[in-house]
Amino acid sequence: MTDRTSPSRAGPSTARPSPARHRLKILSYNVHSCIGTDRRLDPARVAEVIAAVKPDIIGLQELDVGRSRTGGIDQAHAIASLLQMEFHFHAALNVAEEQYGDAILTALPAKMVKGASLPSHGEQRGALWVEIEVGEHKLQVFNTHLGLLGGDRMRQIGEILGERWMGAPDCQGKPKILIGDFNAIPLTATYKAVAHQMADAPLLSGMKPKATFPSRLPLLRIDHVFVSREVAPVATQVVSTPLSRQASDHLPLLVTVEL
Repeated sequence: MTDRTSPSRAGPSTARPSPARHRLKILSYNVHSCIGTDRRLDPARVAEVIAAVKPDIIGLQELDVGRSRTGGIDQAHAIASLLQMEFHFHAALNVAEEQYGDAILTALPAKMVKGASLPSHGEQRGALWVEIEVGEHKLQVFNTHLGLLGGDRMRQIGEILGERWMGAPDCQGKPKILIGDFNAIPLTATYKAVAHQMADAPLLSGMKPKATFPSRLPLLRIDHVFVSREVAPVATQVVSTPLSRQASDHLPLLVTVEL
């Protein structure tokens, strides 16, 4: 056995050590206001689905905060508390004191960079951008829920890919991950616009992508995780269990990556 602490007989090495690799699990999950396919409201059940796969970074869509229809619960706070994580929430829709939107959860050091509305003619949509420290890396994570109208989706994704979001100077040369319910299958112009600039993580991982919606009988691949070239996907899983098929009308998409 070689003693790695012994000095080399050929003299000290001038080679630089390789940068440390960091493996992360990334989850995208549209939780449908925590109302399951059995019509039961249960944020704890959603948290249980998430906890079972132990993700490091989570992008959630369709969260209710203070809405009477779901008992006035702050769903982002409730799920994050159960997972013992911090969260950043952006309300795409505000009606009086009621909010509806998206969140990024993680136990890693993180700060909110931006949360804003996206151009919408149909239901108002938004996005949020959080910077997460992963070792020596400053990982830029974006989460969104795009509209149902094709024209809306193209304007919205154009905004996210543009100079005020992913094209901003603060993003240049840094690893980036885009999480979301795009309401767009791979044949759509919306998907192709993103795929032109980023890699579809399930495809790059070498695993056959699977549909995520509807959860009971998945037919459509509309939930996505895209990555920049600094991020290497190594595995993909659509989380299909009896519990996940009940907890929401979408199945969670889990992608393992390396920085």
